[in-house]
Amino acid sequence: MPAFTVIKRDAAGKFELAYDGALVERTDAFVCVDAVFALEDRDLGYVKLRRGDRFREWFYTDQWFNIFRVQDGETLALKGWYCNITRPPLITASSVSADDLVLDVFVFPDGRTLWLDEDDFARLDIPKRDRQKARQGARTLETWVQRRLPPFDEIPS
Repeated sequence: MPAFTVIKRDAAGKFELAYDGALVERTDAFVCVDAVFALEDRDLGYVKLRRGDRFREWFYTDQWFNIFRVQDGETLALKGWYCNITRPPLITASSVSADDLVLDVFVFPDGRTLWLDEDDFARLDIPKRDRQKARQGARTLETWVQRRLPPFDEIPS
């Protein structure tokens, strides 16, 4: 699979983080990338991310979010989907970059959703239109989960 770089920027478009993955699929609507979690272990309270966990990541050209399917690096057990609310990404031949708007949604393997960082999002200095689009993106994610649309189609009914 071809190497592919994922770039995370803050809401102002300032570089925050970059990492390499492998391009799995590219369509007019999205790119899908496989990556390995390489940061220090993190206990987020609702999920533990460990170095070596496997992420399959979708970045959609027409959506205000991306979706990371998180698997345990050793057992391959599904931990859930971490969904970042972002502006639609910039996708090039070898990279994808997105502006993170702080608000996140975590989807548990059983389909429950948890909105995260709503207080930080409320304090974020972004245009009103972006704030509305971000909230709509989070609601769209919940609809995808309820309807079991890919990549949430493996959630039991």
